Amino acid sequence: MENITIHELQVVVVEPSITQQRIIKNQLDAIGITSIHFEQHGNVALSHIKQYIPDLVISSLYLPDMTGTELLESIHTDESLNELAFMLISSETNINYLDPIRQAGAVAILPKPFSTNDLSIALDTVVDYLNPSDHEIEDFDFEVTRVLVVDDSPLSRKYIRKVLNSLGIVKITEAENGAEATTLICNDFFDLIVTDYNMPKMDGQELVAYIREQSSQSSVPVIMVTSEQDGGRLASVQKAGVSAIFDKPLETSSIRKLIAQLLSN
Repeated sequence: MENITIHELQVVVVEPSITQQRIIKNQLDAIGITSIHFEQHGNVALSHIKQYIPDLVISSLYLPDMTGTELLESIHTDESLNELAFMLISSETNINYLDPIRQAGAVAILPKPFSTNDLSIALDTVVDYLNPSDHEIEDFDFEVTRVLVVDDSPLSRKYIRKVLNSLGIVKITEAENGAEATTLICNDFFDLIVTDYNMPKMDGQELVAYIREQSSQSSVPVIMVTSEQDGGRLASVQKAGVSAIFDKPLETSSIRKLIAQLLSN
């Protein structure tokens, strides 16, 4: 299957405001995207998406009949839409409303107002997500690499698994929280651990501290992927010994490069 370019993207835009639809269309036109379908309601959009599977859904957070988060979760319940990319465009800044859609696996979140360049950068992330074969690292056998993914969100684990699969990593074990992860770490060896911060029973900071101070795998690279915004908490995680911290949604090309670097070393 040939890789898709930005200009070839088939896009469904779910936006209740006709004015905002026009703004988004003008920006997409300027970038060179011509296959664009508009809907105002989430349920109508979902029916269209299932019948004519696009490459990308761009949605507002607030729709007349559901939220953008609910739309994304509905998309992810359909196995035929597994490879579909989702971008949120919203003026919402409240972390309590944005965090669920990050956890649900949005590829990009674009704040309003935005420029054509801002949209183009976000679309680069989408294309990067859709074309994982571009980023397979030569001369390294990732098929034998063992990775532990720790996140209480099944959708987040699914998204991270896709990023890892794009590198050729197939030996992936999942845990729902830090406590479950410690048991797995005691019983198995991992080349890399990817963890969330906010989790029940044992959070990401406590897990990193356990790995560095108590486990037999104290030198294993640990990447944290989180929507946590508190600078003090993140500083504590860095002090605990995390190898790198990434925001949700992931900038996929950056984390691929880092994973390749960490594992190659």
